[in-house]
Amino acid sequence: MSEHAWLPRASCTDACLRAGAAPAGRRPMVATRVALRAGLALLLLPALPLLAVPLPGRSHLQRGYCRLMLRALGVRITISGGPIRNLRGVLVVAGHVSWVDIFTIGAVLPGSFVAKAEMVRWPALGVVARLMKVIPIERTSLRRLPAVVATVATRLRAGQTVVAFPEGTTWCGLGYGRFRPAMFQAAIDAERPVQPLRLAYHHRDGSASTVPAYIGEDTLWASLCRLVVARRTVVHVRVESLQLPGTDRRELAGRCETAVRAAGVAPVPAGHALAA
Repeated sequence: MSEHAWLPRASCTDACLRAGAAPAGRRPMVATRVALRAGLALLLLPALPLLAVPLPGRSHLQRGYCRLMLRALGVRITISGGPIRNLRGVLVVAGHVSWVDIFTIGAVLPGSFVAKAEMVRWPALGVVARLMKVIPIERTSLRRLPAVVATVATRLRAGQTVVAFPEGTTWCGLGYGRFRPAMFQAAIDAERPVQPLRLAYHHRDGSASTVPAYIGEDTLWASLCRLVVARRTVVHVRVESLQLPGTDRRELAGRCETAVRAAGVAPVPAGHALAA
């Protein structure tokens, strides 16, 4: 029994990463690919804090920047589904696979993110997180959760877009966790709609990819290396139907979870190993 048995934990392991891997190719090609991608990403990084400056058309700049960063990392993005409505004060929710999700969603519906508090304390990235007004959440403290929900509701009432990952942790993309209902209370309190997004990562041949995954004891560096070494990763974003908040957060969470799951893919119960 863990110290915090209520914490969301994925059952993903290294077997998941192997199941969704793909050959990188010949060494000279890999070296060239890594050098180009690393160089482009390093050129883009210094401009990241500028996205926090309140300029006219900032959302367009954020979308453009995120698309450029994805391309620099070897990720191509496709979008389908419903229209992206120009509404103020929307809670955006999606399944959580990787730190790449932040750039993916930023390329479609940029907003402030609810992210684990450790991120705010990371060197360099922590400064950027504070500039981007990330809402930190202490996953090990239930007592602080109501304050986070209240902060999200306040921003929604102020007309800001907020992005949250209701699974509470990252999964490999081959399996999924349940949507926790707590964050949906913010949309109910603020009486603002919820926009579910379905994210799916693939190799260029269309098969499911776990290359961008950031799970378990994985490090940011290891995840980044897998991504820049891969030939190409395609992330497909499907914009699902906008959900009205209603009055029951569990019912709202259930509606949104159903919307973002591919047909025939069920959540994997915590504590059960995912088949390789």
